[in-house]
Amino acid sequence: MSAEEASTIQDEAPVEVPQKKGKQGKYRRDKPWDTDDIDHWKVEEFKPEYNPAPFTEESSFATLFPKYRENYLKEVWGHVTRALEKVGVACVLDLVEGSMTVKTTRKTYDPYMILKARDLIKLLARSVPLPQALKILEDGIASDIIKIGNIVRNKERFVKRRQRLLGPNGSTLKAMELLTQCYIMVQGNTVSAMGPYRGLKEVRRIIIDCMNNIHPIYHIKELMIKRELAKDPKLAEENWERFLPHFKKKNTKPQKKKISKKDKKDYTPFPPAQTPSKIDIQLETGEYFMKPKEKEARAMERKKEEQKENSLKRQAERELAYVPPVEDAPKKKKKKSSKDE
Repeated sequence: MSAEEASTIQDEAPVEVPQKKGKQGKYRRDKPWDTDDIDHWKVEEFKPEYNPAPFTEESSFATLFPKYRENYLKEVWGHVTRALEKVGVACVLDLVEGSMTVKTTRKTYDPYMILKARDLIKLLARSVPLPQALKILEDGIASDIIKIGNIVRNKERFVKRRQRLLGPNGSTLKAMELLTQCYIMVQGNTVSAMGPYRGLKEVRRIIIDCMNNIHPIYHIKELMIKRELAKDPKLAEENWERFLPHFKKKNTKPQKKKISKKDKKDYTPFPPAQTPSKIDIQLETGEYFMKPKEKEARAMERKKEEQKENSLKRQAERELAYVPPVEDAPKKKKKKSSKDE
């Protein structure tokens, strides 16, 4: 190998990228293709050209539906079949078992579409209308079925808190839909929600807190403030904690009275003295050993003494009526002097 060839090999050798100091950036390298104008959260459309070959295995999902949904599903099943055929998914409605099934075919090109079809039949079983349920097949829209039946044990309390989600004339539910950009359907022991992932996260938090006795109006106020703050570009990178309201739970239980130091009694290891009974008192006075006639005579003497005391009190009260009241002395009139005349 000549000197010229050795120099060219050294020139073509890859240049080492300087590593970042510290454990956090030990294995990180610069990414020249990753620029600031790239939206990492954007959902790219999956085209048939990306997966021309069919799947090697068939995937299928099935779900049961209640009896009252049978007539509606029979009417709209043709629309469901045509919508799923466009994305290469087959569907079967079994009225005997009361179930709906979706499965992949050789025309299916999007591997995630079978999961979207599974969510579609789940929403149809939870009384979501077909035009709204078909939106789940679009990119960027997900669904969440929240179980609320096992959060509250008392049935009356459960019904009241579920009604609290709807509000008067459905106003609370409408406000939640506008702020979270999600479709919400309260049905039986579940709540079905459709929309973007961020909105579904807020919906789940509001519904679970409502079933745990936190009113949805508190979360609605918080979402309204966040929406107004997001419009201001100056506050985009600041912490919004100081702008959000903090609601404290009021203690409705009666508070126990605080015992002052004066009321506290000195601790004694001995129990309190027992109150004397009637027999103990008779033993002390000697009445217990007296004969029945002597007991009667003593009782008569006590009764006579009490009668005398009462008669003296009544007599004193009667005599008070004959005591003349104290009259004020008449005031002397001043004589007019000659100077005044």
